[in-house]
Amino acid sequence: MLQRARNAGVEKIIVTAGTVKEAEEAIKLVNTYENLFMTVGCHPTRCKEFEKDPEGPDGYYQKLLNIAKSSDKVVAIGECGLDYDRLHFCPKATQLKYFERQFDLAEETGLPMFLHNRNTGNDFMNLIQKHRHRFKNGIMHSITCTMEEMERAISLDLYLGINGCSLKTHENLEVVKKVPIEKLMLETDAPWCDIRPTHASYKHLNLSKEEELLYKPPTRKKEKFELGFMVKGRNEPCCIGQVLHVLASIRDENPEELAETIYKNTCEGFNLKHE
Repeated sequence: MLQRARNAGVEKIIVTAGTVKEAEEAIKLVNTYENLFMTVGCHPTRCKEFEKDPEGPDGYYQKLLNIAKSSDKVVAIGECGLDYDRLHFCPKATQLKYFERQFDLAEETGLPMFLHNRNTGNDFMNLIQKHRHRFKNGIMHSITCTMEEMERAISLDLYLGINGCSLKTHENLEVVKKVPIEKLMLETDAPWCDIRPTHASYKHLNLSKEEELLYKPPTRKKEKFELGFMVKGRNEPCCIGQVLHVLASIRDENPEELAETIYKNTCEGFNLKHE
């Protein structure tokens, strides 16, 4: 997987951790490979873990903080935010309480925030506005927002992460087309959020045979796994080239120039070295 990413021109990969356990596993992984980095936080659907911790919410917070401070491979607090599409995993009140607590993490570490927002009305944006002075950079990832929500995010000086889920509908494409180029980031959210034939974006996926080998490599079913092949239905970092080419097509921009600008944005947003 990492070799496929390198072949596709991916120089840095950020692993997202949404719980203490995931962060403990991720820190071992990113310390093994030079080009891997990570986030530390609690995903909105997992915020019950603050209260389930044997040492209570403060103990859980301290564990997140300790990992966040333990390595310069940690480049953001998150993935944190609000998700009202999946309240069956965690109720609204719990999400609100512990999303707000994670602004403390960002302020205490000085790290950017990697943010999640799904169908939250004004709640997410209102909390961002309330605490915006407490963190330097914020990245609202995997956006599926309306034009109005996008414009409010830009007014709050957030970067916006685009992946396959951001490009499903014609409305999505119109929103993404209008994001200021200096606020764009690309992502895969692998192993999820791939670009599919049913998506509005698919007709913009005009890859050459060479590009297809790099960004859409051959697959095998999970049951017939074969080294050197992607698992069918599983998104990978190498597929970020698909997102780039769709974005370049709908915005009528040169893919190489767009990639360079977005790479610069990403390095600045996450305080990574721009090589």
